[in-house]
Amino acid sequence: MRVLITGGAGFIGSHLCERFLDEGHEVLAMDNLLTGSTDNIAHLSGNERFRFIKHDISNYIYVAGPIDAIMHFASPASPIDYLELPIQTLKVGALGTHNALGLAMAKGARFLLASTSEVYGDPLIHPQPETYWGNVNPVGPRGVYDEAKRFAEAITMAYNRYHGLQTRIVRIFNTYGPRMRLNDGRVVPNFIQQALRQEPLTVYGDGQQTRSFQFVGDLVEGLYRLLHSDEVEPVNIGNPHEFTIREFAELVNQLTENPAGIVVKPELRIQDDPQTRQPDISKARRILDWEPRVPLAEGIKLTVPYFRDELQKLGQLPTVADQAPTHG
Repeated sequence: MRVLITGGAGFIGSHLCERFLDEGHEVLAMDNLLTGSTDNIAHLSGNERFRFIKHDISNYIYVAGPIDAIMHFASPASPIDYLELPIQTLKVGALGTHNALGLAMAKGARFLLASTSEVYGDPLIHPQPETYWGNVNPVGPRGVYDEAKRFAEAITMAYNRYHGLQTRIVRIFNTYGPRMRLNDGRVVPNFIQQALRQEPLTVYGDGQQTRSFQFVGDLVEGLYRLLHSDEVEPVNIGNPHEFTIREFAELVNQLTENPAGIVVKPELRIQDDPQTRQPDISKARRILDWEPRVPLAEGIKLTVPYFRDELQKLGQLPTVADQAPTHG
């Protein structure tokens, strides 16, 4: 196949590029580099089946030649991003999705939309099945991302029903792994960086907030299977095994041998921030024969070297002298 991956220089998009190249396909990665980086795909530049196109898909998209599939992953994806870039987030979710769907129509390509567990908002049902319509505040600060993705799902289904376009929708739950940005703002990069700097990990409140973490390799496997499936309705792809933030902090400290422990600070309640998030993946198990395979401890071990390398480049890791005990 000849596959276009929007957001192809981003965290997940770059791993998708690798997977499709490994499967023998031709890959076009399109990204405006607002939150993506060419560093994520630099190792692919020598592959004759790979091409990078710098473009903002909120504007009209032109691609010469045939396209067999479009994986639409362009969007700011962390709270720190879409709170700083609210208009761009709305535009890429609405105009960008519309443009990508139009290209899929013109090329006769299958279209896969990267949606998110954020469409469930601060859920009142736990765990969250695909049939749950969500509890979203459309005018809150997170609404720019939540509603952009909800609109993207609606227009994708409209193209499927009205135009007969072959579409797929994935709702992605918390994903981590190499190539997450240092300043991503989410708990995985925050904790790993603190641990590698041998600083105490910051836990807010009682640390009983829960998250379900899936390794990026597991996600990519689910995405690949979903694209090649016949399922049109949304599918959750995530890890149903919940951890409290406190448990996760203790695990990161253990795996990085960080002696600094944990520091507890008063609860930092962010408006509309979900206190629990766990996918019901029974549908993915049934129609894709998929479930996450990488345990959290193993995935963190695979992720830590990337962050260590990035921090070393910035000179932000303690030296041997810094770690040596002092003698009076």
